Amino acid sequence: QVPLLEFGGGSVQAGGSLTLSCAASEDVYGFNVMGWYRQGPGNQRDMVARVSSGGKTSYADSVKGRFTISGDNTKNTATLRMTNLKPEDTGVYYCNLATTWDNNIGSWGQGTRVTVSS
Repeated sequence: QVPLLEFGGGSVQAGGSLTLSCAASEDVYGFNVMGWYRQGPGNQRDMVARVSSGGKTSYADSVKGRFTISGDNTKNTATLRMTNLKPEDTGVYYCNLATTWDNNIGSWGQGTRVTVSS
């Protein structure tokens, strides 16, 4: 397990923007996949966006065109820029560091809350 530090989050009105950042607190020699997941009402964590060390990205359909994820594998960081936020984006967002693109097995951050009011 690699400790992950999360920054950002907070409260914003619908249509606003927020940026989430995640950093591995120790060198992972270039991450494989970093991503952000949102915890749903059933405590499941749904993928919001992911980025590989090679720059490949993936987004949930609900955030395409509004969210942008970027990664820096020299600094072991990933940033999620969220724009045109909607109330349904509200939730606790968790950073994930995974070893493969196929799953999210790896390390998790402690979560940061995003609240979007209408």
